[in-house]
Amino acid sequence: MYIDHTENLSRTYNARHACLQTTRLFGFNLVRSTRPNMADLLVNAARDGQRLHVNFLNAHCVNLAANDDHYRAILQDSDMLLPDGSGLALAARMARQPMGDNLNGTDLFPDLCERASVLGVSIYLIGGQPGIAEAAARTMQAKYPALRIAGYRDGFFSPDQTDAVVDAINASGAGMVFVGMGVPLQEKWIARNSARLHAPVLLGVGGLFDYYSGRIPRAPMAFRAVGCEWVWRLMMEPRRLARRYILGNLLFMARAWFYAASNHGGGWSTSSRKRLLDLFGGIAALMLLLPLMLFVAIAIAIETRGPILFRQIRIGENGRPFVMWKFRSMVVDAHARRSEIAALNERDSICFKIRRDPRVTRVGAFIRRTSIDELPQIINVLRGEMSIVGPRPALPEEVLAYQGQAWKRLHGKPGLTCIWQTSGRAEIRFEEQVEMDLHYLRNSSIAQDLALIGRTIPAVMKAKGAY
Repeated sequence: MYIDHTENLSRTYNARHACLQTTRLFGFNLVRSTRPNMADLLVNAARDGQRLHVNFLNAHCVNLAANDDHYRAILQDSDMLLPDGSGLALAARMARQPMGDNLNGTDLFPDLCERASVLGVSIYLIGGQPGIAEAAARTMQAKYPALRIAGYRDGFFSPDQTDAVVDAINASGAGMVFVGMGVPLQEKWIARNSARLHAPVLLGVGGLFDYYSGRIPRAPMAFRAVGCEWVWRLMMEPRRLARRYILGNLLFMARAWFYAASNHGGGWSTSSRKRLLDLFGGIAALMLLLPLMLFVAIAIAIETRGPILFRQIRIGENGRPFVMWKFRSMVVDAHARRSEIAALNERDSICFKIRRDPRVTRVGAFIRRTSIDELPQIINVLRGEMSIVGPRPALPEEVLAYQGQAWKRLHGKPGLTCIWQTSGRAEIRFEEQVEMDLHYLRNSSIAQDLALIGRTIPAVMKAKGAY
């Protein structure tokens, strides 16, 4: 529900604009702000007649701009360039640069409509297939009845119709114009016509009308929470988006690493090479395993009610906690039932393991035996919380019980696989696991990582010690 911030919104645009901070990435100045503040600022600008040309930058835009000087110049000349997507956040982290909220247009759009309805700012939507912009406008008006829709039209018109389109937008008296023609077409169209458009605020918003019209479903929150909405989009439109996301993401990661290395002292150290391996390996694995992961998600949903993904706090490098993701392999109330089966624990030390755990579902038994349940941790790898190779992440209660050398396991980033994962897994005593982990950390190298990755595949197929 919208909370009235009329007094807050009455602050002038100029005062707030002067306080905006930016982060420089790939030669672009990206606005660093929160989504609510950005929505307030843009709607206030429209109400006060302050002209703003707003564009968004995501991984795909970076790739396109590298080969299109005109498009790059347009983005650089934007009054505001907003960071869009997890790729930019990851690149900023690699370059050791601060980054604010993910200000993607799809999430920002309803916030803008909400505030526009309060301040009486009218909006115009242009773009998409016939009927799509209208449907998106109706959806927003149904959600915010006070929202004034100045007009809408599709994005299919010839160059000689542009004058009529501009005249129609101007006649509508819109305060904000959302142009959804896709990149780089929309940015170039706005740049060519901005001097003739009377609306104070112009935004190039990509394909968001498709989501709010209902033509394409938005990614479930589980995908968005881990920064993988692009995976969902790829599943929805594989033929159209395969090149953009499969090849494009790999290319973007290469650009991000080289940018960090050349501009912020990333260098070719062992840690930076390991991070590059994590990024390329993680994206490649995600692309290859996407069909399998989708099949598993469906199987989990069919067998039992509850979330498909299981999230759990684990302890990462230098004792930093993080949220680790897995496919759910147990009944929903598994944690509450742990005390009931504590006496069945087959491990004589810190870790809790039962060969035939009654809480495990049928699908869960299969994905645990084959380690498929661990695949969502690829997201943790891409986010920089884990590595492909490293000591397995421990639970907080396990860390509290550490003694002796065990604490040194926290000196490295936790991994998807490690030495003992390829040598017997749960059948190896905890003390031996610690020795193997410390040996890995003392002798860490890319060659060792590649060797362990190679050994992991047959180890998974044998399923020795997996339960």
